[in-house]
Amino acid sequence: MTLDLPDLAAMARFGAGIAAVLRPGDVVALSGGLGAGKTTLARAIIAALGHVGEVPSPTFAIIEVYETGLRLPLVHADFYRLQSPEEAEELGLDDYRADAVLIAEWPEMAGGFAHEAGCLSVALTPVAGGRQAEITGGAAWAERLAALAF
Repeated sequence: MTLDLPDLAAMARFGAGIAAVLRPGDVVALSGGLGAGKTTLARAIIAALGHVGEVPSPTFAIIEVYETGLRLPLVHADFYRLQSPEEAEELGLDDYRADAVLIAEWPEMAGGFAHEAGCLSVALTPVAGGRQAEITGGAAWAERLAALAF
């Protein structure tokens, strides 16, 4: 599925739509080049889940955990600085996300998550006037994607 996101308001609506159907164990894998809008979309999802306040980019911390005030606990990870997927394993990511949602920026640097049934992959590309999102989902997303009206 391809979705045009002409402005920040469209990105916020898209993020809210994703947030509305998230379940524990889901992964939202956000890919795209620098400046594609990955962190902007992550912030929209986190805000729609109920977070109030700043959402720092986890580029340097690699992992930010949100456990209070949200509909679901959430782990926001940015794997840009990893040199290999083995480094992601060393972070103990599975411990963080046991009952949480994972938003993964630069998922390919951590070995990818598309093999997981609960993975929603969103590839963002800047286009004239906004962004375009190429959306694919694992088996657990088929019904949810069909029900969403972005």
